[in-house]
Amino acid sequence: MMALNRYRLKALVGQGKRGAIQASELLARTDRLLSVILIGNNLINAGISALVTAMAIVHFGNNEIVLAATTGVVAFLIIVFSEITPKVIGATYPERVAFPASYILKPLIVVAYPAYWFVNLFVSALLKVFRIDMHAASESQRISPEELRTLVLESAHFIPQKHMSILLNLFELEQISVDDVMVPRAHLESLNLEDEPGVIARKLTTSNHRRLIVHDGDINNIKGVLLVRKATALFAEGEVSRERILELVTEPYFVPAATPVFQQLQLFQENRQRMALVVDEYGELQGLVTLEDIVEEMIGEFTTGAPLARSHPTAWDEKGAALIEGGALLRDLNRHLGLDFPLEGPKTLNGLILEHLRDIPEVGVSVKISGCAMDIVQTEDRVIRTVRLLRP
Repeated sequence: MMALNRYRLKALVGQGKRGAIQASELLARTDRLLSVILIGNNLINAGISALVTAMAIVHFGNNEIVLAATTGVVAFLIIVFSEITPKVIGATYPERVAFPASYILKPLIVVAYPAYWFVNLFVSALLKVFRIDMHAASESQRISPEELRTLVLESAHFIPQKHMSILLNLFELEQISVDDVMVPRAHLESLNLEDEPGVIARKLTTSNHRRLIVHDGDINNIKGVLLVRKATALFAEGEVSRERILELVTEPYFVPAATPVFQQLQLFQENRQRMALVVDEYGELQGLVTLEDIVEEMIGEFTTGAPLARSHPTAWDEKGAALIEGGALLRDLNRHLGLDFPLEGPKTLNGLILEHLRDIPEVGVSVKISGCAMDIVQTEDRVIRTVRLLRP
């Protein structure tokens, strides 16, 4: 009864299996179940010992050798045939034993009610003396998220690989924040209102995205978000101007960088938004996160990356190397290349190298971080553009 898998038992109860329903009702009151089993078990064992001892005295006489031999034989038989063997069988095949046994145990509980009620009076008193709260103990037995994650991993033979991957990704959503999945500011496409009308028109026609961030001078001076499809009407009118663009922008939706991803998913739903601008504690723009970014964290990538999108390395080449952009996210590198870069500090490969060296490296410098050797291939404007990683 105790070896039954409680979660499988609940599933069988949901399917209407009668033996499972009986066993579940018995396990709902473990104190009554154990009282009846142990009272019956001990009464029978004590009765067998007394009976065999009396028979031995009648047939072989009342002396110490007979009593000692009788005690040893009875103890051996009880341990082998009544204790260890049946319990090993029960633990090996809990459902086969527990479900039929529940039909016997349930009426026994009714019949033996006076006995276990009397015994439980003393048991309850002892539990109070030792300050043991049975209800608190049962609450502590509830499964934790980490234990549930372990159950999913152990069920790999029964769950399709894709489904298991989605379930494991859901657990990670509680542990990562928006800045782990956002597109960094360096990779964003934006529209600067201070640019010439011709430059603005060219950005609109060559944009790789449906929406553009509109700012006035400094990128932190954000005026709103422009839907590129709406802006195409300006070309027909021949009025691609600052004022006309400001008429079309929508109010930007800002979120803190430390917002948990799972919470942000709920916020997107509540606020009916699909895109948010990520800011730090000082209100400065750090990047952009979309609903698609979070969904991809759960089910894997399914969109086609644009030229300015963050890079997603997928494999090492035949020489065990990978040419990576400096702005690649460390989480992506760990996931796709099987690396073990720390995620507590910098989020990009460029930031990790700069933090490790405490300096801006020159081309040709090599460094080893978390067991992975890497060569600086290209730098530009105090930023590492390209890095060659060598497989550990």
